Amino acid sequence: MKAGKLPIEHLEKVLNNLRSTDPRIVAGPAPGEDASLIDMGDRYLVATTDPITFTTNQIGWYVVNINANDVAVMGGEPKWMMTTILLPEDYNENSIDQIFQDITEACRQLNISVIGGHTEITAGIDRPLISGVMLGEVKKGSEIKSSGANIGDSIILTKAIPIEGCAILANEAVTKLSENGIEESLIYESQNLIYNPGISVVKDASIAIKSGEITAMHDITEGGIAGGLMELSYASNLGMHIIREDIPEIPQAKQFSDLLGLNILGMIASGSLLICAHPKYDSTILRNLNNNGIKATKIGVMKDLGYGLKMTENEHIHDLPKFETDEIARFLSNQSQ
Repeated sequence: MKAGKLPIEHLEKVLNNLRSTDPRIVAGPAPGEDASLIDMGDRYLVATTDPITFTTNQIGWYVVNINANDVAVMGGEPKWMMTTILLPEDYNENSIDQIFQDITEACRQLNISVIGGHTEITAGIDRPLISGVMLGEVKKGSEIKSSGANIGDSIILTKAIPIEGCAILANEAVTKLSENGIEESLIYESQNLIYNPGISVVKDASIAIKSGEITAMHDITEGGIAGGLMELSYASNLGMHIIREDIPEIPQAKQFSDLLGLNILGMIASGSLLICAHPKYDSTILRNLNNNGIKATKIGVMKDLGYGLKMTENEHIHDLPKFETDEIARFLSNQSQ
């Protein structure tokens, strides 16, 4: 099989065998949902897990923010973190220290406590691998699921795409970008995208929730915005119509992807958030996000399931593109061959 997420249909098939009889599990494993909800009395425990596999740079920073995002989009506040860190035999102490420093700083910024984990030197791997578990809380009645979208809801995107994908290319394809005339200053600026505007959507989600009646949110990760939209559609059992020209892009991301033969619609895009809300709230949500320094754009609308997943591009309507594997994963796989 190709590197990346399992196809969503296959994922649903295997998850169907994991149904629990525990009545306290309010939301368990399901395609398109970012985290699980467990009944803890007056609130739900929000639980998620995610690894970092595409890059070795700043993986401590990535693992905290990626997992915190999954809790935040469920309406929760990320609070507790555990990590499993697997290191190759040739890894040095300074590099190990940097991973822990990045985890510590990212947790400090989000007021998250590290409560445990596991670290080991592992035979048979050529780069560090790290997986996180994030726990948070949300008051009952305030939880949000990807499955909550309704027909007619506005689809809002925060920031521009693909923040994470562009940063990874700037770190993993430095030589190729430089050889094709990309200036060093632009490569460095792109590497810094994980900090500015950043890969966290915790603030985005908090502002959106306070601005109007949010029906669904979804974190855009592996598979890019195309994959994120498909997951949102699958979870909500609805169709959608997207306006391609309304999707904001990081200018150099298009430049990088054209040079490397990639499509930014299928490129991992952590740092941007998909929000669904009733149209009467979208102007308030957009205004409040933009007033707080987070660019937000309406990019489409939810439709009935029979409509399918459509996109208008250059005045032509076609199906939303589908990527078998994330474009970054495809690029990195080709580089290793």
